[in-house]
Amino acid sequence: MQTDVSEKLIAWFDVYGRKHLPWQENKTPYRVWVSEIMLQQTQVATVIPYYQKFMSSFPSVVALADAQEDEVLNHWSGLGYYARARNLHKAAKQIRDEHNGVFPEDFEKVLALPGIGRSTAGAILSLALNQPHVILDGNVKRVMCRLHAVEGWPGQLKVQNQLWELAARHTPSHRVSDYNQAIMDLGATLCVRGKKAQCDVCPLQSRCQAFKTNTVTDFPFSKPKKNIPVRKTKMLMICNPENNVLMEKRPPAGIWGGLWSFPQLEDSHSLSDWCQHNLPYKVDDIQIWDELRHTFSHFHLDITPVVLKVDTPTNNVMEETSTVWYKLGQNQDRGYASPVMKLLEKLETELGA
Repeated sequence: MQTDVSEKLIAWFDVYGRKHLPWQENKTPYRVWVSEIMLQQTQVATVIPYYQKFMSSFPSVVALADAQEDEVLNHWSGLGYYARARNLHKAAKQIRDEHNGVFPEDFEKVLALPGIGRSTAGAILSLALNQPHVILDGNVKRVMCRLHAVEGWPGQLKVQNQLWELAARHTPSHRVSDYNQAIMDLGATLCVRGKKAQCDVCPLQSRCQAFKTNTVTDFPFSKPKKNIPVRKTKMLMICNPENNVLMEKRPPAGIWGGLWSFPQLEDSHSLSDWCQHNLPYKVDDIQIWDELRHTFSHFHLDITPVVLKVDTPTNNVMEETSTVWYKLGQNQDRGYASPVMKLLEKLETELGA
């Protein structure tokens, strides 16, 4: 089945669609899968260099499965939403062990992999293998909401089910790969958020209900607003005379799971008490830097960086295996959250390392 919407979109794609992105070259389910995971919540321009470096280091699903988690997270440092990388690595190991290292081509088997939902599974199989699957990523949701003037926040189950039905109605039975790429491209380049939408050159203008009623900027409906809570923490940058800083690996679950960070102290807790009970070194100097804010999807984290200069040499290390001395100025194959990377760079400058 093909509607005039899919006909118009495919015709537009043939002329204007994006056909030379890195993951569109030598398309395989593995290459498309990595790109789809990276592109979740992240702009194409940001993803490209990360993708190229990632594929250079892990050219196959088995290469990714055999890598250490620290190495995978290191390639993800700065990209955010680190659960994506952990799930990618976990899924690669599952493919290696349960599918003989070959990315599955059955929808249900793909859907069973960690970190892959209905839309991502459909995108992988349709884009890489031209299988007839429907997709519903953020761009497609926006196009469908405007095209059919769908009221309600797309995160609500009722609205989401309606969007799936509409998306399925327009997905053709042939050239599915081109159609799915086309509708994602449309949402990424023309049918963009807010007032920047380029309706004057949109191939679906004549069918768009929001355009006809001059309500394009009203769709999709926004998520109901609520106050985002603020949490406070101290990040303790413990430096020795050799300009090494103490780092610890965070637990696998939770915020920044599996990444390397500075020891943290709840803002309400006493710094002197923490040093007395947790730091087997003499503190020579304490510097408190200006507070910085890092925002997650569900809360703000206000970070107070504290530099603690101690008198221990590098070979005097805490007993925990999850704790290491990081040599400033030397890139190491570990994953770091964005604010930690920024503080490491500032620390390197301040200490002249």
